[in-house]
Amino acid sequence: MSELVTGEAVALELRPARLPSRALAVLLDLVVAMVAYVVVTIAVVVTTASLDEAAQVALSISTFLLVLVGGPIAVETLSHGRSLGKLAFGLRVVRDDGGPIRFRHALVRGAVGVVEILLTFGVVACIASLVSARGRRLGDVFAGTLVVRERIPAGRAGFVPPPPPWLAGRFAELDLSAVPDGLWLAVRQYLTRMGQLDPQVSVGMAQRLAADLAARTGASVPRDLPAAAFLAAVVHERQAREARQAFGAAGFSPQMAAPGAPAAHQPPAPVQPPADAQPPQAPFPPSAVPLRPSAVPTRNEPPANRPATGFAPPE
Repeated sequence: MSELVTGEAVALELRPARLPSRALAVLLDLVVAMVAYVVVTIAVVVTTASLDEAAQVALSISTFLLVLVGGPIAVETLSHGRSLGKLAFGLRVVRDDGGPIRFRHALVRGAVGVVEILLTFGVVACIASLVSARGRRLGDVFAGTLVVRERIPAGRAGFVPPPPPWLAGRFAELDLSAVPDGLWLAVRQYLTRMGQLDPQVSVGMAQRLAADLAARTGASVPRDLPAAAFLAAVVHERQAREARQAFGAAGFSPQMAAPGAPAAHQPPAPVQPPADAQPPQAPFPPSAVPLRPSAVPTRNEPPANRPATGFAPPE
C-alpha cells in the first residue's frame, strides 16, 4: 500500500487485492471453466464419433485451448478485467497506471497463467504473489497489470476536512488554472487519509504536495501555516470557486447579460408600471452573477451555531 500512496496520483485509489480473495476468485473461474470444458468436450465427442483418432485428438487440443485458455482471455478483454470470480469478490485487473486492460494484457496473463495456474495447480502463482510486494503473479508482472479491490469498506471512505475558519478567503487570489487534475487528486487523497499515515510520513508527504501546489500556482507556502492546512485551504478555495461557477451558470438569464449584448430570444416588452410603484426585485441576488476570478467575493463565514471544524493538521 505504501507504493500506491506515494506513487502517481491515479495510483492512490488502487488497493491491491490480497492472496485469499484472489485465490477464491481464480477457483471460481476455474470451476466455471471446467464445467464449460466438460460440456463442450462431451458435445464434441458425440458429434465427432465417426472421425479417426488423430482428428479427435486435434479437436480435444483445440477445445482445451479455446475453452480453458481463450475463454478467460476473451472474458477479461470484454469485461475490462472483471471475470466471474473477480466480479463475485469485488476485484478487477487494471494496468499499473490504473487504466483498463486491453487484449494484449489479457493475452499475456492468460498465456502465462496456463503454466503457473493450470500446469502447476496454482503453486507458482501463490509463491509469486507472496513474494511480490503488491501481490502480483508472474502473469501480472509480464503483462504490466495489477489486481485491485473495487469494493472499499464504507468506514474507510472520508471527506476532505475543511480548513480552519481563520483561513477563509486567504487564498482567493491564487491562480489555480495551471494545477493538473492528477495533483488535485493526490492532494484530496492525502487529506482524506492523512490520519491513517505515520506522523513523520504524513508531514513529509504534505510538504512535498504543498511545494508542488505552490510551484503550480506561483505562490509560496506561508511559514506560519502547516503544509496540511495550506493544502486543505487551497482545495476548499477550488471547491468554492466551482460551486460559484455552477450556481452562476444555472441562474444566468438574458436579463443578466451585459448591456448591448445580443440575446437569442428577446422577451416581450413589459408593461410600464405606475410612477409610484416600487421597482421590481432582481430575479437573482447579485452574488449569482458570474464575475471575473479576481472580483469573486470571498465566501461567507460559517454561522455561529455551526460546530467548529474538525480539521487537525498532523504535528
